[in-house]
Amino acid sequence: VQLQASGGGLVQAGGSLRLSCAASGSIFSINAVSWYRQAPGNQRELVASISVTGSAKYADSVKDRFTISRDNAKNTVYLQMNSLKPEDTGVYYCNAVGSLSGIPKSSWGLGTQVTVSS
Repeated sequence: VQLQASGGGLVQAGGSLRLSCAASGSIFSINAVSWYRQAPGNQRELVASISVTGSAKYADSVKDRFTISRDNAKNTVYLQMNSLKPEDTGVYYCNAVGSLSGIPKSSWGLGTQVTVSS
């Protein structure tokens, strides 16, 4: 499966962005889709994830500001980011995990840059 992340950009602190992660190609049975981010000099960190049942989890740093959702008809997962802070700056990646014929699968999309100015 190929993942395409989009929606990043430059925004002022307090602003909003919505990221999209669209899946295409050979669709393995996806169990969960997650958003990660990586700031310069930092390790990649988990931001939010959503399961096939719609159950969502968030990093403490983004709770009550970010919302992850999915549109199964469009094979797309969204990350609505509100009240953005400069520390939210980084490259955001989406990741899908699942299986195909019992074999675990994982796919990463190319990142999309989010820059929050103070």
